[in-house]
Amino acid sequence: MGKPIFRSPVTWAALVSAVVVAALALFWFQPWKLFTDTYVDEAIPGAGTTSAVPAPTSATPAPATPTVPTLAPATPAPASKAAPANEILAAGTFVTHEHQTTGSAEIHRLANGRHRLVLRDLKTSNGPDLRVWLTDQPVIRGTAGWRVFDDGEWVELARLKGNKGNQVYDLPASVDPGDFRSVSIWCKRFSVSFGAADLKTT
Repeated sequence: MGKPIFRSPVTWAALVSAVVVAALALFWFQPWKLFTDTYVDEAIPGAGTTSAVPAPTSATPAPATPTVPTLAPATPAPASKAAPANEILAAGTFVTHEHQTTGSAEIHRLANGRHRLVLRDLKTSNGPDLRVWLTDQPVIRGTAGWRVFDDGEWVELARLKGNKGNQVYDLPASVDPGDFRSVSIWCKRFSVSFGAADLKTT
């Protein structure tokens, strides 16, 4: 009578190896993320000029008062200055690379002189190890543009907060946004762009 197959050391070794390989593959590829979404809805800083609000006037006329001569003309009050406003320096629309990606990207200069990257209505696939990159590479449509963003200069702002929704990322004070021309949703594990936006000066 033959020996039961599951009592063979070779069979057990093969089963253990298969389980280890499957576990490593699940950890590396994280395929379940392709079927889940992470939504983000952060407050987007306003951009544009601000104006002073005029003081309200009364509808009822004030009673007349006698005219009193003055010794010197009154000194006019200094004109109030408008508060510094946030400004959009550059903007662009996402194009699809390895995964369907839509939305827009903007570089904001805040009133305090700092800079932020704003992603509006982003929609892409979830995935393992996604990062937000500023790069000096042009955005190329199609498969030719999937892997170009680590060819030149780039700066990693943060892990992607969510694959859907509005989100804001602070630029380090040492980063000059004028040195970069594109934004990529970059899968660091597989060195591939999910989608990217070409930043054009506004």
